[in-house]
Amino acid sequence: MWYHRLSHLQSRLQDLLKGGVICQALPQPTFKSLLPLAVRWHHTASKSLTCAWQQHEDHFELKYANTVMRFDYVWLRDHCRSASCYNSKTHQRSLDTASVDLCIKPKTIHLDETTLFFTWPDGHVTKYDLNWLVKNSYEGQKQKVIQPRILWNAEIYQQAQVPSVDCQSFLETKEGLKKFLQNFLLYGIAFVENVPPTREHTEKLAERISLIRETIYGRMWYFTSDFSRGDTAYTKLALDRHTDTTYFQEPCGIQVFHCLKHEGTGGRTLLVDGFYAAQQVLQKAPEEFELLSKVPLKHEYIEDVGECHNHMIGIGPVLNIYPWNKELYLIRYNNYDRAVINTVPYDVIHRWYIAHRTLTIELRRPENEFWVKLKPGRVLFIDNWRVLHGRECFTGYRQLCGCYLTRDDVLNTARLLGLQA
Repeated sequence: MWYHRLSHLQSRLQDLLKGGVICQALPQPTFKSLLPLAVRWHHTASKSLTCAWQQHEDHFELKYANTVMRFDYVWLRDHCRSASCYNSKTHQRSLDTASVDLCIKPKTIHLDETTLFFTWPDGHVTKYDLNWLVKNSYEGQKQKVIQPRILWNAEIYQQAQVPSVDCQSFLETKEGLKKFLQNFLLYGIAFVENVPPTREHTEKLAERISLIRETIYGRMWYFTSDFSRGDTAYTKLALDRHTDTTYFQEPCGIQVFHCLKHEGTGGRTLLVDGFYAAQQVLQKAPEEFELLSKVPLKHEYIEDVGECHNHMIGIGPVLNIYPWNKELYLIRYNNYDRAVINTVPYDVIHRWYIAHRTLTIELRRPENEFWVKLKPGRVLFIDNWRVLHGRECFTGYRQLCGCYLTRDDVLNTARLLGLQA
Protein backbone atom coordinates (compact mmCIF):
# COMPACT_ATOMS: atom_id res chain seq x y z
CA MET A 1 0.00 0.00 0.00
CA TRP A 2 1.11 3.56 -0.67
CA TYR A 3 1.05 4.60 2.97
CA HIS A 4 3.41 1.75 3.90
CA ARG A 5 5.82 2.89 1.18
CA LEU A 6 5.56 6.46 2.47
CA SER A 7 6.33 5.36 6.06
CA HIS A 8 9.33 3.35 4.78
CA LEU A 9 10.73 6.36 2.94
CA GLN A 10 10.29 8.59 5.97
CA SER A 11 11.97 6.01 8.21
CA ARG A 12 14.89 5.70 5.75
CA LEU A 13 15.27 9.48 5.69
CA GLN A 14 15.48 9.60 9.48
CA ASP A 15 18.14 6.85 9.46
CA LEU A 16 20.24 8.78 6.96
CA LEU A 17 20.00 11.97 8.98
CA LYS A 18 20.97 10.17 12.18
CA GLY A 19 24.01 8.72 10.42
CA GLY A 20 25.18 12.17 9.36
CA VAL A 21 24.60 11.47 5.69
CA ILE A 22 23.87 14.57 3.63
CA CYS A 23 21.33 13.73 0.94
CA GLN A 24 19.14 15.36 -1.61
CA ALA A 25 15.36 15.46 -1.16
CA LEU A 26 13.91 12.03 -1.72
CA PRO A 27 11.58 11.69 -4.68
CA GLN A 28 7.92 11.59 -3.68
CA PRO A 29 6.23 8.21 -4.00
CA THR A 30 3.89 7.91 -6.93
CA PHE A 31 0.25 7.42 -6.06
CA LYS A 32 -2.98 9.10 -6.98
CA SER A 33 -3.40 11.29 -3.88
CA LEU A 34 -0.01 12.90 -3.19
CA LEU A 35 0.59 13.76 0.46
CA PRO A 36 3.39 15.76 2.10
CA LEU A 37 6.12 13.68 3.73
CA ALA A 38 5.13 15.03 7.15
CA VAL A 39 1.82 13.17 6.91
CA ARG A 40 1.93 9.58 8.13
CA TRP A 41 -0.29 6.87 9.51
CA HIS A 42 -0.39 6.30 13.24
CA HIS A 43 -1.15 2.72 14.26
CA THR A 44 -2.25 1.37 17.62
CA ALA A 45 -4.26 -1.48 19.09
CA SER A 46 -7.38 -0.61 21.06
CA LYS A 47 -9.23 -3.35 22.92
CA SER A 48 -8.34 -5.94 20.28
CA LEU A 49 -9.40 -3.54 17.49
CA THR A 50 -6.71 -2.09 15.26
CA CYS A 51 -6.84 1.67 14.96
CA ALA A 52 -4.97 3.78 12.43
CA TRP A 53 -5.30 7.49 11.78
CA GLN A 54 -3.75 10.05 9.51
CA GLN A 55 -3.81 13.84 9.50
CA HIS A 56 -4.32 15.26 6.02
CA GLU A 57 -4.14 18.87 4.95
CA ASP A 58 -7.92 19.31 4.84
CA HIS A 59 -9.34 16.35 6.78
CA PHE A 60 -8.71 13.65 9.35
CA GLU A 61 -8.79 10.00 8.30
CA LEU A 62 -9.52 7.17 10.72
CA LYS A 63 -9.54 3.38 10.31
CA TYR A 64 -11.34 1.57 13.10
CA ALA A 65 -13.89 -1.24 13.50
CA ASN A 66 -13.55 -2.23 9.84
CA THR A 67 -14.58 1.27 8.79
CA VAL A 68 -12.56 3.93 6.96
CA MET A 69 -13.85 7.35 7.99
CA ARG A 70 -12.99 10.88 6.93
CA PHE A 71 -13.81 13.94 9.03
CA ASP A 72 -13.65 17.60 8.10
CA TYR A 73 -11.75 19.62 10.71
CA VAL A 74 -14.59 22.14 11.10
CA TRP A 75 -16.93 19.21 11.78
CA LEU A 76 -14.58 17.89 14.46
CA ARG A 77 -14.46 21.29 16.16
CA ASP A 78 -18.19 21.90 15.76
CA HIS A 79 -19.17 18.58 17.40
CA CYS A 80 -16.98 19.00 20.46
CA ARG A 81 -18.77 17.64 23.55
CA SER A 82 -16.80 19.60 26.15
CA ALA A 83 -18.74 21.50 28.83
CA SER A 84 -18.13 24.84 27.12
CA CYS A 85 -19.32 23.59 23.72
CA TYR A 86 -22.20 21.25 24.56
CA ASN A 87 -24.86 21.22 27.27
CA SER A 88 -25.09 17.59 28.34
CA LYS A 89 -28.22 18.28 30.43
CA THR A 90 -30.28 19.70 27.55
CA HIS A 91 -28.38 17.78 24.83
CA GLN A 92 -27.94 21.01 22.89
CA ARG A 93 -24.94 22.68 21.28
CA SER A 94 -23.54 25.71 23.11
CA LEU A 95 -20.79 26.45 20.61
CA ASP A 96 -21.54 29.12 18.02
CA THR A 97 -20.74 27.28 14.79
CA ALA A 98 -20.32 30.58 12.94
CA SER A 99 -17.43 31.40 15.26
CA VAL A 100 -15.34 28.43 14.10
CA ASP A 101 -12.56 29.28 11.66
CA LEU A 102 -13.43 27.55 8.39
CA CYS A 103 -9.71 26.89 7.84
CA ILE A 104 -9.17 25.43 11.31
CA LYS A 105 -6.72 22.55 11.79
CA PRO A 106 -5.72 20.75 14.98
CA LYS A 107 -2.37 21.67 16.48
CA THR A 108 -1.82 18.17 17.85
CA ILE A 109 -3.65 14.83 17.77
CA HIS A 110 -3.09 11.86 20.03
CA LEU A 111 -4.88 8.65 20.97
CA ASP A 112 -5.22 7.31 24.50
CA GLU A 113 -6.79 3.82 24.53
CA THR A 114 -10.15 4.45 22.82
CA THR A 115 -10.19 8.25 22.99
CA LEU A 116 -8.86 10.68 20.40
CA PHE A 117 -7.70 14.10 21.59
CA PHE A 118 -7.59 17.12 19.27
CA THR A 119 -5.81 20.23 20.51
CA TRP A 120 -6.82 23.32 18.53
CA PRO A 121 -4.72 26.44 17.85
CA ASP A 122 -6.38 28.34 20.73
CA GLY A 123 -5.52 25.54 23.17
CA HIS A 124 -9.05 24.11 23.39
CA VAL A 125 -9.09 20.29 23.58
CA THR A 126 -11.77 18.15 21.96
CA LYS A 127 -11.98 14.46 22.76
CA TYR A 128 -13.91 11.74 20.94
CA ASP A 129 -14.54 8.12 21.80
CA LEU A 130 -13.68 5.95 18.79
CA ASN A 131 -17.02 4.14 18.88
CA TRP A 132 -18.85 7.49 18.94
CA LEU A 133 -16.99 8.51 15.80
CA VAL A 134 -17.87 5.22 14.06
CA LYS A 135 -21.52 5.64 15.00
CA ASN A 136 -21.75 9.27 13.92
CA SER A 137 -19.49 9.29 10.86
CA TYR A 138 -20.96 9.53 7.38
CA GLU A 139 -19.41 6.18 6.54
CA GLY A 140 -20.98 4.61 9.64
CA GLN A 141 -24.40 6.04 8.86
CA LYS A 142 -24.22 4.72 5.29
CA GLN A 143 -24.14 1.20 6.74
CA LYS A 144 -26.92 1.82 9.25
CA VAL A 145 -30.65 1.33 8.76
CA ILE A 146 -32.67 4.10 10.36
CA GLN A 147 -35.73 1.93 10.93
CA PRO A 148 -35.61 -1.88 10.68
CA ARG A 149 -38.53 -3.28 8.70
CA ILE A 150 -39.90 -6.61 7.53
CA LEU A 151 -41.19 -6.26 3.98
CA TRP A 152 -44.17 -8.42 3.16
CA ASN A 153 -46.69 -9.68 0.69
CA ALA A 154 -49.89 -11.42 1.76
CA GLU A 155 -48.25 -14.81 2.27
CA ILE A 156 -45.31 -13.45 4.25
CA TYR A 157 -47.58 -11.46 6.55
CA GLN A 158 -50.00 -14.33 7.14
CA GLN A 159 -47.20 -16.81 7.84
CA ALA A 160 -45.65 -14.39 10.33
CA GLN A 161 -48.82 -14.67 12.43
CA VAL A 162 -48.30 -11.20 13.84
CA PRO A 163 -50.32 -11.07 17.06
CA SER A 164 -52.84 -8.36 17.83
CA VAL A 165 -52.68 -6.57 21.17
CA ASP A 166 -55.58 -6.51 23.61
CA CYS A 167 -57.05 -3.10 24.34
CA GLN A 168 -56.52 -3.31 28.09
CA SER A 169 -52.89 -4.39 27.72
CA PHE A 170 -52.33 -1.61 25.17
CA LEU A 171 -53.75 1.07 27.44
CA GLU A 172 -52.48 -0.08 30.83
CA THR A 173 -49.08 -1.76 30.36
CA LYS A 174 -45.77 -0.76 28.83
CA GLU A 175 -45.30 -4.34 27.64
CA GLY A 176 -48.52 -4.26 25.61
CA LEU A 177 -47.73 -0.86 24.16
CA LYS A 178 -44.17 -1.87 23.27
CA LYS A 179 -45.36 -5.10 21.64
CA PHE A 180 -47.85 -3.14 19.56
CA LEU A 181 -45.29 -0.52 18.45
CA GLN A 182 -42.70 -3.15 17.62
CA ASN A 183 -45.15 -4.89 15.28
CA PHE A 184 -46.21 -1.57 13.81
CA LEU A 185 -42.65 -0.44 13.10
CA LEU A 186 -41.68 -3.77 11.54
CA TYR A 187 -44.75 -4.34 9.36
CA GLY A 188 -46.36 -0.91 8.97
CA ILE A 189 -49.73 -2.17 10.25
CA ALA A 190 -50.94 -3.31 13.65
CA PHE A 191 -54.25 -4.24 15.30
CA VAL A 192 -55.76 -3.65 18.73
CA GLU A 193 -58.62 -5.98 19.74
CA ASN A 194 -61.58 -5.70 22.12
CA VAL A 195 -61.98 -1.95 21.82
CA PRO A 196 -65.47 -0.66 22.72
CA PRO A 197 -66.96 0.49 19.39
CA THR A 198 -67.28 4.17 20.18
CA ARG A 199 -65.55 7.32 19.02
CA GLU A 200 -64.47 8.13 22.59
CA HIS A 201 -62.70 4.80 23.13
CA THR A 202 -61.03 5.01 19.73
CA GLU A 203 -59.78 8.49 20.57
CA LYS A 204 -58.42 7.28 23.92
CA LEU A 205 -56.60 4.49 22.10
CA ALA A 206 -55.00 6.87 19.62
CA GLU A 207 -53.89 9.29 22.32
CA ARG A 208 -51.98 6.49 24.05
CA ILE A 209 -49.20 6.71 21.45
CA SER A 210 -49.46 10.15 19.87
CA LEU A 211 -51.04 13.53 19.59
CA ILE A 212 -53.94 13.43 17.17
CA ARG A 213 -53.21 15.45 14.05
CA GLU A 214 -56.07 17.79 13.28
CA THR A 215 -56.57 18.35 9.56
CA ILE A 216 -59.16 19.76 7.20
CA TYR A 217 -61.18 16.63 8.07
CA GLY A 218 -61.23 17.56 11.75
CA ARG A 219 -59.67 15.85 14.72
CA MET A 220 -61.71 12.64 15.00
CA TRP A 221 -63.88 11.87 12.02
CA TYR A 222 -66.93 9.78 11.21
CA PHE A 223 -66.82 8.09 7.84
CA THR A 224 -70.01 7.16 6.00
CA SER A 225 -71.17 7.02 2.40
CA ASP A 226 -73.22 10.20 2.54
CA PHE A 227 -70.79 12.16 0.32
CA SER A 228 -70.62 14.84 3.00
CA ARG A 229 -67.11 15.64 1.78
CA GLY A 230 -65.80 16.07 -1.74
CA ASP A 231 -63.91 12.78 -1.71
CA THR A 232 -64.55 9.37 -3.29
CA ALA A 233 -63.95 7.78 0.10
CA TYR A 234 -67.33 9.14 1.24
CA THR A 235 -69.18 6.84 -1.19
CA LYS A 236 -69.87 3.10 -1.45
CA LEU A 237 -67.55 2.71 -4.42
CA ALA A 238 -64.44 0.56 -4.40
CA LEU A 239 -61.20 2.39 -3.77
CA ASP A 240 -57.93 1.37 -5.40
CA ARG A 241 -54.78 1.19 -3.28
CA HIS A 242 -53.39 4.56 -2.30
CA THR A 243 -51.76 6.57 0.46
CA ASP A 244 -53.67 9.41 2.08
CA THR A 245 -53.03 13.16 2.10
CA THR A 246 -50.46 13.11 -0.69
CA TYR A 247 -51.66 16.69 -1.24
CA PHE A 248 -50.16 17.75 2.11
CA GLN A 249 -46.58 19.02 2.07
CA GLU A 250 -46.01 16.44 4.80
CA PRO A 251 -48.49 13.58 4.38
CA CYS A 252 -50.09 12.32 7.58
CA GLY A 253 -47.91 9.67 9.16
CA ILE A 254 -50.33 7.21 10.73
CA GLN A 255 -53.99 6.50 10.06
CA VAL A 256 -56.42 4.88 12.49
CA PHE A 257 -59.53 2.97 11.33
CA HIS A 258 -62.31 1.58 13.51
CA CYS A 259 -65.47 0.17 11.94
CA LEU A 260 -68.25 1.02 14.39
CA LYS A 261 -71.11 -0.50 12.39
CA HIS A 262 -71.77 -2.20 9.07
CA GLU A 263 -75.23 -3.43 8.09
CA GLY A 264 -74.56 -4.87 4.65
CA THR A 265 -72.05 -6.78 2.54
CA GLY A 266 -68.59 -6.16 1.09
CA GLY A 267 -66.35 -3.37 2.28
CA ARG A 268 -63.21 -5.39 2.99
CA THR A 269 -60.07 -3.30 3.49
CA LEU A 270 -57.13 -3.80 1.15
CA LEU A 271 -53.57 -3.41 2.47
CA VAL A 272 -50.41 -3.44 0.34
CA ASP A 273 -46.84 -2.98 1.57
CA GLY A 274 -45.62 -0.20 -0.71
CA PHE A 275 -42.02 -0.72 0.39
CA TYR A 276 -42.16 -4.38 -0.64
CA ALA A 277 -43.41 -3.38 -4.10
CA ALA A 278 -40.75 -0.65 -4.37
CA GLN A 279 -38.08 -3.18 -3.43
CA GLN A 280 -39.20 -5.37 -6.33
CA VAL A 281 -38.83 -2.39 -8.67
CA LEU A 282 -35.36 -1.67 -7.29
CA GLN A 283 -34.28 -5.26 -7.96
CA LYS A 284 -35.83 -5.54 -11.42
CA ALA A 285 -35.39 -1.99 -12.78
CA PRO A 286 -33.07 0.10 -10.59
CA GLU A 287 -33.01 2.98 -13.06
CA GLU A 288 -36.80 3.25 -12.82
CA PHE A 289 -36.65 3.20 -9.01
CA GLU A 290 -34.15 6.07 -9.18
CA LEU A 291 -36.38 8.06 -11.51
CA LEU A 292 -39.37 7.64 -9.18
CA SER A 293 -37.22 8.92 -6.32
CA LYS A 294 -36.08 12.05 -8.13
CA VAL A 295 -39.00 13.40 -10.18
CA PRO A 296 -41.21 15.77 -8.11
CA LEU A 297 -44.97 15.67 -8.69
CA LYS A 298 -47.88 17.74 -7.50
CA HIS A 299 -50.85 16.21 -5.72
CA GLU A 300 -53.97 18.30 -5.29
CA TYR A 301 -57.21 18.31 -3.32
CA ILE A 302 -59.95 20.74 -4.34
CA GLU A 303 -63.14 20.73 -2.31
CA ASP A 304 -66.22 22.91 -2.57
CA VAL A 305 -69.02 21.01 -0.84
CA GLY A 306 -71.37 22.66 1.65
CA GLU A 307 -69.26 24.62 4.10
CA CYS A 308 -66.05 22.80 3.19
CA HIS A 309 -63.82 24.86 0.93
CA ASN A 310 -60.25 23.67 0.54
CA HIS A 311 -57.45 23.72 -2.00
CA MET A 312 -54.43 21.68 -0.87
CA ILE A 313 -51.25 21.06 -2.88
CA GLY A 314 -48.38 18.77 -1.90
CA ILE A 315 -45.19 18.32 -3.90
CA GLY A 316 -42.74 15.45 -3.82
CA PRO A 317 -41.53 12.32 -5.65
CA VAL A 318 -43.39 9.02 -5.49
CA LEU A 319 -40.51 7.39 -3.63
CA ASN A 320 -38.59 9.31 -0.99
CA ILE A 321 -35.20 8.03 0.17
CA TYR A 322 -32.47 9.15 2.55
CA PRO A 323 -29.59 10.28 0.31
CA TRP A 324 -26.77 8.84 2.43
CA ASN A 325 -27.93 5.21 2.75
CA LYS A 326 -30.63 5.03 0.04
CA GLU A 327 -33.20 3.84 2.58
CA LEU A 328 -36.81 4.32 1.48
CA TYR A 329 -38.86 6.18 4.09
CA LEU A 330 -41.96 7.48 2.29
CA ILE A 331 -44.11 6.48 -0.66
CA ARG A 332 -46.53 9.04 -2.10
CA TYR A 333 -48.92 7.09 -4.31
CA ASN A 334 -52.45 8.27 -5.08
CA ASN A 335 -53.70 8.20 -8.65
CA TYR A 336 -56.93 9.94 -7.60
CA ASP A 337 -55.20 13.04 -6.29
CA ARG A 338 -52.20 13.33 -8.60
CA ALA A 339 -52.41 16.76 -10.23
CA VAL A 340 -51.47 17.79 -13.76
CA ILE A 341 -47.87 16.73 -14.36
CA ASN A 342 -46.16 20.00 -15.21
CA THR A 343 -42.96 19.60 -13.22
CA VAL A 344 -41.31 17.12 -15.59
CA PRO A 345 -39.65 18.01 -18.94
CA TYR A 346 -40.88 16.28 -22.07
CA ASP A 347 -37.75 14.16 -22.47
CA VAL A 348 -38.27 12.63 -19.02
CA ILE A 349 -42.02 12.25 -18.80
CA HIS A 350 -42.34 9.09 -20.89
CA ARG A 351 -39.63 7.34 -18.89
CA TRP A 352 -41.47 8.41 -15.74
CA TYR A 353 -44.71 6.84 -17.03
CA ILE A 354 -42.85 3.60 -17.71
CA ALA A 355 -41.39 3.63 -14.18
CA HIS A 356 -44.77 4.45 -12.66
CA ARG A 357 -46.34 1.58 -14.59
CA THR A 358 -43.66 -0.81 -13.30
CA LEU A 359 -44.42 0.20 -9.71
CA THR A 360 -48.18 0.00 -10.28
CA ILE A 361 -47.86 -3.55 -11.64
CA GLU A 362 -46.04 -4.57 -8.47
CA LEU A 363 -48.58 -2.86 -6.24
CA ARG A 364 -51.45 -4.61 -8.05
CA ARG A 365 -50.07 -8.13 -8.00
CA PRO A 366 -52.72 -10.32 -6.29
CA GLU A 367 -50.05 -11.98 -4.15
CA ASN A 368 -49.20 -8.57 -2.66
CA GLU A 369 -52.77 -7.86 -1.58
CA PHE A 370 -53.73 -8.50 2.04
CA TRP A 371 -57.49 -8.26 2.59
CA VAL A 372 -59.04 -7.82 6.02
CA LYS A 373 -62.61 -7.30 7.18
CA LEU A 374 -62.81 -4.51 9.71
CA LYS A 375 -65.38 -5.08 12.44
CA PRO A 376 -66.48 -3.33 15.62
CA GLY A 377 -63.93 -3.76 18.39
CA ARG A 378 -60.91 -4.19 16.11
CA VAL A 379 -58.87 -1.04 15.46
CA LEU A 380 -56.35 -0.88 12.62
CA PHE A 381 -53.29 1.39 12.64
CA ILE A 382 -51.64 2.01 9.24
CA ASP A 383 -48.26 3.56 8.46
CA ASN A 384 -49.46 5.97 5.77
CA TRP A 385 -45.87 6.59 4.65
CA ARG A 386 -45.47 2.92 3.76
CA VAL A 387 -48.65 0.85 3.48
CA LEU A 388 -51.27 1.59 0.83
CA HIS A 389 -54.91 0.94 1.63
CA GLY A 390 -58.10 0.58 -0.37
CA ARG A 391 -61.46 -1.13 -0.11
CA GLU A 392 -63.97 -3.14 -2.07
CA CYS A 393 -67.41 -1.72 -2.76
CA PHE A 394 -70.09 -2.36 -0.18
CA THR A 395 -73.81 -2.27 0.43
CA GLY A 396 -75.80 -1.04 3.37
CA TYR A 397 -74.96 1.38 6.12
CA ARG A 398 -71.30 1.46 7.11
CA GLN A 399 -69.79 3.78 9.68
CA LEU A 400 -66.12 4.18 10.49
CA CYS A 401 -64.36 6.52 12.83
CA GLY A 402 -60.70 7.32 13.00
CA CYS A 403 -58.02 9.96 12.87
CA TYR A 404 -54.52 10.80 11.75
CA LEU A 405 -51.61 10.69 14.17
CA THR A 406 -48.49 12.82 14.29
CA ARG A 407 -45.68 10.62 13.07
CA ASP A 408 -43.02 12.30 15.17
CA ASP A 409 -44.95 11.55 18.35
CA VAL A 410 -45.46 7.87 17.49
CA LEU A 411 -41.74 7.45 16.84
CA ASN A 412 -40.97 9.40 20.00
CA THR A 413 -43.10 6.99 22.06
CA ALA A 414 -41.33 4.03 20.43
CA ARG A 415 -37.86 5.38 21.18
CA LEU A 416 -38.75 6.05 24.81
CA LEU A 417 -39.66 2.37 25.06
CA GLY A 418 -36.25 1.37 23.73
CA LEU A 419 -37.24 0.61 20.14
CA GLN A 420 -35.22 1.69 17.09
CA ALA A 421 -37.29 4.17 15.17
